Amino acid sequence: MPPSPAGRAGSFVPPPTPDRRAVPVAVDRHRFPRAPHRRRAAAPALLACGVMVLAGCASMPGSGDVSRVDSSLRSEDDSQVQVYGVSPAKGEQPSGLVSGFLEATTSDEETFATAREYLSPAVASKWDPFASMTVLADAPDLATRRDRDGEGVTVEVTGTQLGTVDAHHAYAPGEKPFKQRIHVSKSQGQWRIDEPPPGLIITEADFQRLYRSVNKYYFAELGPDAGRSRLDDAVLVADPVYLRQRIDPVGTSVRALLDGPTSWLDPVVRTAFPRGTELRGANRPTLDDSDELQVRLSRQAAGVDGSRCRQMAAQVLFTVQDQMTNQLSGVRLERSDGSELCSLSRDVAVGYRPDNGSRGHQYFIDEAHRMVRLADRDEKARPVPGPFGDDGAQLGSLAVARDERLAAGVSRDGTELYVAELREGADRGPARLRSRAADPGQRLSTPTWDGLGGLWVADRDPRRPRLLRLRDGIGEPEPVRVSGLGEGRIEELRVAADGMRVALLVRDKGHTRLLLGRIERDRAPEGLQLSVEGLRAIAPKLEDVDAVSWAGGSRLVVAGRESQGVQQLQYVETDGSHADVPSPPTPNRADALAATEDPARPLLAKSMDGIVRLPPNGDWKTVAKVGTAPAYPG
Repeated sequence: MPPSPAGRAGSFVPPPTPDRRAVPVAVDRHRFPRAPHRRRAAAPALLACGVMVLAGCASMPGSGDVSRVDSSLRSEDDSQVQVYGVSPAKGEQPSGLVSGFLEATTSDEETFATAREYLSPAVASKWDPFASMTVLADAPDLATRRDRDGEGVTVEVTGTQLGTVDAHHAYAPGEKPFKQRIHVSKSQGQWRIDEPPPGLIITEADFQRLYRSVNKYYFAELGPDAGRSRLDDAVLVADPVYLRQRIDPVGTSVRALLDGPTSWLDPVVRTAFPRGTELRGANRPTLDDSDELQVRLSRQAAGVDGSRCRQMAAQVLFTVQDQMTNQLSGVRLERSDGSELCSLSRDVAVGYRPDNGSRGHQYFIDEAHRMVRLADRDEKARPVPGPFGDDGAQLGSLAVARDERLAAGVSRDGTELYVAELREGADRGPARLRSRAADPGQRLSTPTWDGLGGLWVADRDPRRPRLLRLRDGIGEPEPVRVSGLGEGRIEELRVAADGMRVALLVRDKGHTRLLLGRIERDRAPEGLQLSVEGLRAIAPKLEDVDAVSWAGGSRLVVAGRESQGVQQLQYVETDGSHADVPSPPTPNRADALAATEDPARPLLAKSMDGIVRLPPNGDWKTVAKVGTAPAYPG
């Protein structure tokens, strides 16, 4: 999600500086509705406190231990001012009490201590703020109703729900009306909440301010396909979750990793950590002078062998890296007594990430219907070596394997799929697949390679629609069952580098939606059974999606339109949330996109202006006035 403005009344956040310490600031209680007939007596004092902070004056705690601050372990938000809730006032009425409680849950307190002051003693210790989270578009409306016996009050909280976060920190989009009842009763003469909501209710603005999308990493569970993969089953898969960004971001990320994968991804991944492994006591990960992260684990991990331990270290390294202000050199895992379990350098760890090899060329089909390529700084594309670069290639779409040794090309009429080596003297060979559809627009889709060597393509023939995979690009086409597709038809697809997730453009009822599915591999009497399961919409606000490409471990770039809107480009996460990076400018009507997992590489698009390229922090520039099918390896 895009970052929200940091500065607003009652929660001023200065820009980060290297040596600034966090200063507690009161939460602005007026962002939530209050009882109209009451004004909080402390409001002038809170305002004065805000002015004092702006002037550089702040009170400091008078007691407590002194601890060293390791700035190298900070995330970019760690140096910002911390925000704390306000305790309930004496005589607080039910509506104001619920309003204050909701505000207190947006503080930076690790255990929500102030929010618990709004709860009755009987439920304060039992309330689990991490059970779930509901994200609302705006501050909710509150309506009170007296109980029939006159002993309590029900406060009804209503608004527009945008999404939810479950107990495993997984986000799920879903816009719909929201209603939650919170019950309040007297406790020792004061109103207190005795039936709190399950988890948190938070506005989108506070969600963006307080939470960050983090990729956890687990290993692909390839099952019967493992021995046939180029990388066996030592392939890491990104699993996005939302975590609090200013509460021990590194330690929190590791703990979330140890908790295991989210329920959607769980069927197709595994963790190298033994069941029950935790961080040792209150121990937090630390960095040494060489930027190696040291992580002390509980006794469950003490007996693992070296190979498994290095896989554990790889999971930690990539999970933590996004939370760091500097690049890790490696990870050292320790037993509970501090002795070394194993260590793994970053240079070795990259071998577990098939999407790290995305430094290849950019490709497209030129006006002569040949495959051509260029590097980032090239001004003019040149034909590729081999049959696809010949004048008579007559290609309509293409895909290049991630090692750039093989390429797949679909004939200009969409009927035939060929696979050939990208080298001089190579032979095109026979067609690997043919479509029998009468309409050229209903024949073979653009193919796509995963990082394991598999080539994927859809036959859009309405009489026999199929999704197929060709192992190593030259094997027999294997059918892939797609569950939950209904009457929809796959128009285009892009498989993730890890080979475990696939983005589908599905045409149904006159609109094209973007769906994400996980790829499962099961044993069957006839051999391997491939299937796409768990389909979910990940750009629900876009009524029509025109093009999509993977742009990160859990990120895609999408060209699409909202209802009655114009085409726009945006980044979306695989959980359906908006990516926390700015949307790129939109070219002139893009109908194909190409990106890589490396944010330093330019975007490519097929637009009305031809093949265009967008470098980081630049503007779209035309590469070729005539061309189609832009692609990176993958």
